[in-house]
Amino acid sequence: MISRDQALALLRSMPQQQSDMNHYLETEAIMKALARHFGEDEGYWGMIGLLHDVDWAVTKDNVSEHTVKAEEILKENGFDEGFIQIIQSHGYGHDLIPKFKDKQRTKKIEHALIASETLTGIIYAYALLRGRKVSDMEAKGLMKRFKEKSFAANCSRESVREIEKTGLALDEFFRIAIDAVKGIAGQIGLG
Repeated sequence: MISRDQALALLRSMPQQQSDMNHYLETEAIMKALARHFGEDEGYWGMIGLLHDVDWAVTKDNVSEHTVKAEEILKENGFDEGFIQIIQSHGYGHDLIPKFKDKQRTKKIEHALIASETLTGIIYAYALLRGRKVSDMEAKGLMKRFKEKSFAANCSRESVREIEKTGLALDEFFRIAIDAVKGIAGQIGLG
């Protein structure tokens, strides 16, 4: 596996928007925190989070190829089939990605990834609503916003709830995720 610095260089070698880089960093932080919680490999789970959208810069105008093109990019950088499959799993079940439309996530890390990468949008939107502040954000307030279907409406609540398939309660997941994002707040433009 490549180093974290090499992974960041790979992402930056493509035309990235800052909001996308923030999303990758948030997902990495949450996945590392979940790995810690579950007693899993933080480096591996973090790398999954960091690179989960490795092909987004080249597929966002053709979403049907998102997570599909990731295979080629990741293979070229020495990642194995298992890693690639986990990355691709966050595209499973999406109508817009025909290749993976009928596939389902089955592993703990796959459920954690889809839940984490989706929750980042809700956390970030809530932070913006709070004047870009995450430092005093609490799970209770995030839960309230989560229940408002019109808030961050493009973030699938069903995908976030997949965390429950890992045995982790939603409120505990929110606490873990918020604490993880607080740890990188300065890197992603939050306070």
